[in-house]
Amino acid sequence: MEYISRLVESRLAGTLARGRATLLLGARQTGKTTLAQRLNPDMQLNFIRPEVRQRYERRPELLGAEIESRPAPAKRKLPLVLLDEIQRVPELVNVVQDLIDRRVAQFILTGSSARKLRRGRSTNWLPGRLVPLRLDPLTLAERTPPTLEECLLTGALPGIVSVAGDAAREQDLRAYATLYLEEEVRAEALVRNLGQFSRFLQLAALESGGISHFRGLAQELGVAHTTVAGYYEILEDCLIAERVEPLTQSRTRKKLTKSPRYLFFDLGVRRAAAEEGRRLPPRVLGGLFEQFVGLEFIRLGRQAQPEVHVRFWRDPDGPEVDWVLTREDRCLPIEVKWSDAPVAADARHLETFLHEHRSAHRGLVICRAPRRFQLAQGIVALPWQDIPAVIEEFLG
Repeated sequence: MEYISRLVESRLAGTLARGRATLLLGARQTGKTTLAQRLNPDMQLNFIRPEVRQRYERRPELLGAEIESRPAPAKRKLPLVLLDEIQRVPELVNVVQDLIDRRVAQFILTGSSARKLRRGRSTNWLPGRLVPLRLDPLTLAERTPPTLEECLLTGALPGIVSVAGDAAREQDLRAYATLYLEEEVRAEALVRNLGQFSRFLQLAALESGGISHFRGLAQELGVAHTTVAGYYEILEDCLIAERVEPLTQSRTRKKLTKSPRYLFFDLGVRRAAAEEGRRLPPRVLGGLFEQFVGLEFIRLGRQAQPEVHVRFWRDPDGPEVDWVLTREDRCLPIEVKWSDAPVAADARHLETFLHEHRSAHRGLVICRAPRRFQLAQGIVALPWQDIPAVIEEFLG
């Protein structure tokens, strides 16, 4: 399979050049190991393999002894050590800290779950020593844009999009959903009732992109709403769901939505978890298009310097804007329309937002038009293929 260059590569290389260790987080099969291996580590351990994991669980100090006994590398000052899925053996982090402090080795740690990083009370996650980076599925800036249908149905995981044929991709996507349940949830004992969580996963995939209503899902599942909130927390911590917060400050409106939206990190995995086929009606495709645009901005915004954040704006009794890019004292409202020829009426909520927010000077309608064009005063209609340019212009 041909290697695809990633946006985070330069930041990873730059971090190591400054002598810092890196924690590379990303969901399974986003390409973390492939990316790290391109830096030619002197030693690599993968803790997904049970025999490797058990060896260091029994004797964490073995890691230090093995590294210190290695001959000095020929082309760098310190040996570079890659530890894959480090959250599976958290006891090793203390050993890693000691080796970093004594300048014995440099490290790339990868992980597909941030749960222990965020919540483990006894786990030492090396504050001030690790530079955290994120590897997401492929962005439009990292690959030649495929058809929009492929973006919405297949998603953007490197190992999935490189497979030839819809049937093979379908098989791999459904295997991914099963793999996640078996290896990420069951192995870490995050829930007691895996069948119940499996049903939640399907419902959450179907509800992806909507305003979160924990109580409605709780009634559907027959559980407490706090259980549903905990399930969403698991998806977020295991990097399967993106939590998008609303903009809630307003000089004129008192009833802005305060509940977040959750997006599945990849639309192909979302469809597999929802147990949907490839033949979807335009109404559903329009909703997926909105999610696709949001995910692209989230992924590209993470790699931007300074980072660009993604929010949304909604008055339950009035206007709403699908996505709002924010940084420092600036924001950019964005509407998403399935149309290939949006009209001025499609920009009315953007006009309201621009009138009420002085930090926003223009708005965008992302659509299926072949070329950009002026839609209204201060509002431009833009083809979806131009999304990467939006981030560059916003930072400029």
